[in-house]
Amino acid sequence: MSGGTLRDDTGAGVTVPEEKPAALTEAPDAGDAVQATSAQDDAVAGDNEPSLDDTAAEPEILPPVDPELDPEAEALKEQERRRALRQRFWSTASGFWGGDRLAWPLTIGLFILVLLTVLAQYGVNVWNRAIFDALERKEAPQVFWLAAVFFPLAVASVCVGVVNVYARMSTQRRWRAWFSDHVLDRWLKNGRYYQLNLVSGDHQNPEGRLTDDLRVATDAPVDFAVGVTTASLSAITFIYVLWTIGGALSVPLGGTVVTIPGFLVIAAVLYAVIASGTMTIVGRRFVQVSEAKNHAEADYRYQLTRVRENGESIALLGGEGEERAGLDRALVTVLRRWRALCGQHMRTTVVSQGSGIIAPVLPIILCAPKFLDGTMSLGEVMQAASAFTIVQAAFNWLVDNYPRLAEWSAGARRISSLMVSLDALERAETGDGLNRIKRGETTDAALRLKDFSVSLDSGKAVVDDTDVVIKKGERVLIAGSSGSGKSTLVRAISGLWPWGGGEVDVQKDARLFLLPQRPYVPTGNLRRAVAYPGAAEDWDVETIGHALERVGLGHLKDRIEDDQPWDQTLSGGEKQRLTIARVLLHRPDIIVLDEATAALDPKSQDDLMTILSEDMEGLTILSVGHRPELERFHSRKLTLERKRGGAKLVSDILLVSPPGPPPLLQRLFRRSAPAREAA
Repeated sequence: MSGGTLRDDTGAGVTVPEEKPAALTEAPDAGDAVQATSAQDDAVAGDNEPSLDDTAAEPEILPPVDPELDPEAEALKEQERRRALRQRFWSTASGFWGGDRLAWPLTIGLFILVLLTVLAQYGVNVWNRAIFDALERKEAPQVFWLAAVFFPLAVASVCVGVVNVYARMSTQRRWRAWFSDHVLDRWLKNGRYYQLNLVSGDHQNPEGRLTDDLRVATDAPVDFAVGVTTASLSAITFIYVLWTIGGALSVPLGGTVVTIPGFLVIAAVLYAVIASGTMTIVGRRFVQVSEAKNHAEADYRYQLTRVRENGESIALLGGEGEERAGLDRALVTVLRRWRALCGQHMRTTVVSQGSGIIAPVLPIILCAPKFLDGTMSLGEVMQAASAFTIVQAAFNWLVDNYPRLAEWSAGARRISSLMVSLDALERAETGDGLNRIKRGETTDAALRLKDFSVSLDSGKAVVDDTDVVIKKGERVLIAGSSGSGKSTLVRAISGLWPWGGGEVDVQKDARLFLLPQRPYVPTGNLRRAVAYPGAAEDWDVETIGHALERVGLGHLKDRIEDDQPWDQTLSGGEKQRLTIARVLLHRPDIIVLDEATAALDPKSQDDLMTILSEDMEGLTILSVGHRPELERFHSRKLTLERKRGGAKLVSDILLVSPPGPPPLLQRLFRRSAPAREAA
């Protein structure tokens, strides 16, 4: 984030050990483990701060599976975890029927369309019996009349099917839109998308969860609901047809005659039980295999994204070989998981295809004795065969859709895992527990730190026990050796890092900007990039052009409306100049510079700091930097020193040099030094 407006009332916080619920933890799946994101690198590793990966506590909702337990107990724990995640999914997903005005009309409409679909099936079934009876009796007028009736019946059936598809997909589209809005609102609020990068848990690759997983999680239940309702009504309707048509079957057995009432119904149920039971046994690992495949795909996609986003660094370092090796390993995992899934599909296909071949033939064989002795007509035989096939399809619906059910289960759990982590952050924000920085307002200062400390979410101190008051318009330089907590400190002040203690009071109604070392440049035209996070239309082209010219980017004035990948086009120094142009446009009250001029040469750095001094009167500046030249542009210097119990403020001094550029002779001496060294 560069130049983004940060509200001083974020109230950000995360889970702390004292507030972890005694209920359950979400352990990340090994196949979904990915590297820490660049945001985490900026917050921690960029300043050699302590890594969170080794110390962060996981958001907890379910007890982790104890490896010391026996396999049965472990399997029970895993089932409990999966059940809790599914419940968490439905507790949120069901809000659609109270949050969307068309949810209930679409649901009721779908149910009516299902009834019409089953009615159309029954109509075709009755027509099937009538046409074959007419053919058997060779009644030509009846055959021609039934042929004429068939076309309107077919058109009506097709129309019902088309409207059914429209209503079903409209429900899926609106449900996904509602669910996406809900999760995105929670994910983007109070910087949670950033804070999730700083804690461990099963929430890696959120972009995949918010796209593919959420799509599957909302599409599949609608299909399942329509499918189950259709299958249930079809089974009830056509079991009745089989019972009335088939009647009882008398079988001679050892000198006696055994009568089997409703023999077609019994045969249909037994056949369905055998087919479904076989499919359940064959596909018992389908869910686990499908979920593992999805995790591997997410990991592979994430690594490809990392290569694209860090293409310049990889290319300059010549790291293609290492990156290719990592991608090859991820791809091998994907292919291995696909191979396992292919095996599952092959085994289930054997059962489903075999069942599909046998089901239409079996009722004809069963009805043959009654047809041959004249107690059943040809039309009744064909009606029974059609009804038997429909009943089998109804009973086998779950079996046929088992792969999609497995895919939905995996997607729903991944969405739930993300929401569980967001739940933990929200509880921390609204609770009164320890290990969290409190945020307030002040009117007599720009910033006030009271008993301020910064720590990891595990409680390990990074910066300890600091009291500082920064006046309005004051320009403070934060110095210290690498790893002393400077970057972490300014992020905590800005509200991005919630762990710690004490209080941060920010000037009331103040607009605060954080400018990191690696600026963010959004997609689109240059006008949008300069205006970010405001709208491009908030400033005219002339004003934006003037800001660019002021920071030394005047050569880009004629390309303000050009739409191209500016993140790749601009150099590191140009990006940092662009962020200063944003400051000139937005004119915040407080800016936090975290090595924001590190990519510039000393002369360019002096020029930009001079611009801030001359053009932004009354601006409060909080800077992190290593260069001694920065002292000239600040009135005060705070020095952090890394200690055993966390970095401490060891000095707070006033800088006697007035802010502004160095004297002329000093600048000339500095410029001539390289020439003398060369000579």
